[in-house]
Amino acid sequence: MPDDSRIKVALVTGAARRVGRAIALELAARGFALAIHYHNTPPPEVEATLAASRACGPAAEGFRADLADPQAIEALFAAVHARFGRLDVLVNSASAFQRLRLMEVTLADWQQTMAVNLTAPFLCTQAAVRQMRAQSPPGVVIINLGDHGSLEPWPEYAHHGISKAGLLALTQVTALSEAPLIRANMVIPGLVLKPESMTDARWSVVTAATPAGRPGTPEDVARAVAFLAEEPFITGAVLRVDGGAGLA
Repeated sequence: MPDDSRIKVALVTGAARRVGRAIALELAARGFALAIHYHNTPPPEVEATLAASRACGPAAEGFRADLADPQAIEALFAAVHARFGRLDVLVNSASAFQRLRLMEVTLADWQQTMAVNLTAPFLCTQAAVRQMRAQSPPGVVIINLGDHGSLEPWPEYAHHGISKAGLLALTQVTALSEAPLIRANMVIPGLVLKPESMTDARWSVVTAATPAGRPGTPEDVARAVAFLAEEPFITGAVLRVDGGAGLA
């Protein structure tokens, strides 16, 4: 990476594919050096994301870690600091997604989902805040990726929705408790990527029913994340990128 203190560094978890990848590429295109976290993504996908990030940004490095393991999170932040020397943006994008109603959820299901969707962002937030406080200049922002379950009950995805509601609370507590040096915001994507279990016909029906009349894209979400990363007077915000679906 060029020795230039003006270059900001962003760590994006779950950044090697899907929405996380789009966020990483958008931040790279805006001049951020990228710490690209991944876990089980196949190596060719990781390498493709790294190559695309390096092609449009100042630097990109991949970091493998199991976010369900607290020690792996500590090692991740130590490695990012050793490589880049600072951290300006943390995007908690990695997420476990399991469709189960409340009485179908086992203790193992609950613990795994909470570990990835809530405990990991909590530990990543703490690690980022410690690093952001110590650097010069301090700051800037933590952005969490929520979803439908952050704002209202989601019985079909019981424990997932509960974890995302907790993530919203974490966002707001961080924004208040760590102000003014640290900002924290949440982006809530809508229908931007078809679930693997959904048929094309069903996807067409549900996306056409949004006020926008179409699905969004991962790039729509990525631009919203980048906006919140760069706008210094926004903290504690919840930005829906859902084509108006939340109005229904």
